[in-house]
Amino acid sequence: MEDRKICGNGGCVQTDTIEAKLNAGNIDEAQSALREGLSLNSEEARALLGKLEYQRGNVENALEVFEGIDVEAAVQSLQAISSDKITKKSRSNSESGPQQGANLLLEAIYLKTKSLQKLNRINDAAEECKKVLDAVEKIFPHGIPDGFVETKLQETISRAVELLPQLWTEAGCYDEAVGSYRRALLTHWNLDNDSCARIQHNFAVFLLYSGVHVGPPTQIEGTYVPKNHLEEAILLLMILMRKFSLGKAKWDPSVVEHLTFALCICSQTCVLAKQVEEVIPGVIHRVQLWKTLALCCDAIKQRKTALNLLQKSLHKHEKPDDITSLLLAAKICSEDGLLAAQGIEYAQRALDNCKNRNKHLKGVCLRVLGICFGKQASVSSSDYERSQIQSQALKSLEEAMDLEPQNSDLVFELAIQHAIQRNLNTALRLSKQYIDVTGGSMPRGWRLLALILSAQQRFQEAEVVTDAALDETAKWDQGPLLRLKAKLRIAQSRHLDAIETYRHLLALIQAQKKSYSQLQTMHQIEDDRVNEYEVWQGLANLYSSLARWKDAEICLGKAREIIECSSETLHSEGIIYQRRGQIDEALATYVNSLLVEANYVPSKISIGAIMSNRSLPMLPVARTMLSDALRLEPTNRMAWLHLGFVHKLDGRLSDAIDSFQAASMLEESDPIEGFNSIF
Repeated sequence: MEDRKICGNGGCVQTDTIEAKLNAGNIDEAQSALREGLSLNSEEARALLGKLEYQRGNVENALEVFEGIDVEAAVQSLQAISSDKITKKSRSNSESGPQQGANLLLEAIYLKTKSLQKLNRINDAAEECKKVLDAVEKIFPHGIPDGFVETKLQETISRAVELLPQLWTEAGCYDEAVGSYRRALLTHWNLDNDSCARIQHNFAVFLLYSGVHVGPPTQIEGTYVPKNHLEEAILLLMILMRKFSLGKAKWDPSVVEHLTFALCICSQTCVLAKQVEEVIPGVIHRVQLWKTLALCCDAIKQRKTALNLLQKSLHKHEKPDDITSLLLAAKICSEDGLLAAQGIEYAQRALDNCKNRNKHLKGVCLRVLGICFGKQASVSSSDYERSQIQSQALKSLEEAMDLEPQNSDLVFELAIQHAIQRNLNTALRLSKQYIDVTGGSMPRGWRLLALILSAQQRFQEAEVVTDAALDETAKWDQGPLLRLKAKLRIAQSRHLDAIETYRHLLALIQAQKKSYSQLQTMHQIEDDRVNEYEVWQGLANLYSSLARWKDAEICLGKAREIIECSSETLHSEGIIYQRRGQIDEALATYVNSLLVEANYVPSKISIGAIMSNRSLPMLPVARTMLSDALRLEPTNRMAWLHLGFVHKLDGRLSDAIDSFQAASMLEESDPIEGFNSIF
């Protein structure tokens, strides 16, 4: 229709004339005028008339006209042009001949579908649209010939292919929707790149967010079949990313967002990083790219790389005041005592830049600042400095609490800091508050409460709390609680019960390995749960304390199969030698432990203890080892105890008394696991 005329087959009809007849209700006259003026048959004229009504917005009238079209007639028209019945030349000419009639009829059925959709008759619309595609697939069983690619017929088919799964989704027929999406992508419809990309995008979104259980597609020989709906969505999104990189589809930033969500669900952020790196330079702003890659690296524990990327984005010539980057950098630094001071600087900069923002953002900055202060306090070289920094940590967290009193994470962080500073009554109150706020749904809250009770030497109560937590916790998340229960039983000299708990824990880990073998690597499982290595180490130490040397050695052998050389295993081996009276072998093993990890505190303490028993010339070595251990762990009571013995042997009685008092005070408030083990 051009210049208010309808043209075809060498003739033209004034649009105003046809519209006047339609306005007067003379549909038959309008149809006759089109037939005579354009040399159309009755089906083609009706199709053109319905299209005109649809374009005028008269959807109900258009549907009434379309209802009179015989689908079989459209199929016959398609058959007339399907293979050898017209020449390639006429096939490329969509303005005349049999192809024009086929175009009109097929488009009419498509517009009938759209009319039904607009009238909210979704199921009818889907059925009608399916008829179109069934007919086309029947006529072209081997796919639409390439000669139709540039025709109006191809355009209509492409629209119908894209519309059908959307209609089934609107109708709530999800199995049919999935089948339509897969049919659209697996059948040779000659779709252009943009249409195919839209279908892939829509299908991936459906798979990710519909909440519908989708079975795997049918196996086709020589093709890869996704195992589940998440894998299928990821595959579709990665195909789209590949198309973007090759310039075969228009860039769509939402694809990266969906892919990020999908890969984060299955802990495959390393794959996400690779996909983002392959994006054509300039499509994603370099600062955003660095932030995304930093998040990916942080998720897979490559914190040094993540921090380097963030430092690039925070350069003075990039975005030095970006709050997200500053907070992420501070969070990474808070996990390493040597970087804690740098983390404090980042967190303070973030706080300075959000003074005029909402309370939540300011509260997050204060929380991260408090965590960084707490980490720096753990590596402070002097008691005075440590006390000052711990006070700043509490002050920052309390200010954050004032801004967000209902934030359960803040309650937990504050409880941890009070526990570390041995403010056990306050920590106990806050840990109970955290359990109340979270409804007891968070295992870490129960663990903290049990550890605080153990620090108060209330072991039976701590075990009761642990049992209550086990009842409230899903089976797969019970590992840390079972380990805690085993240690509580050891503290009560119930060694056989502890061994049974460790066996239960090993059985749980084996079940996890089998269950998660297809979804995650064991490294990822161990990040969130107790790993098998820790259990074998705990059993080895327990058997060693019972002088069951053979059992202890078997457990250490199992631990070495998982981690061939570790400071903890070497230290446990040294303890066995020492308890057997093989002091020289024990000392050599402790030294080897420090060669693996120079700051491994238990080995430093053991070496200091052995040296203090050798002779007076060895006391300076013992003092150095024990002082270094206390620098790394200021609240280690065994280090204070052995340092007291060293001072006593050296004749420094005043220092010895201070050290013994410190050891005694710490023993009264020493948890069976370090409070930091909860992080």
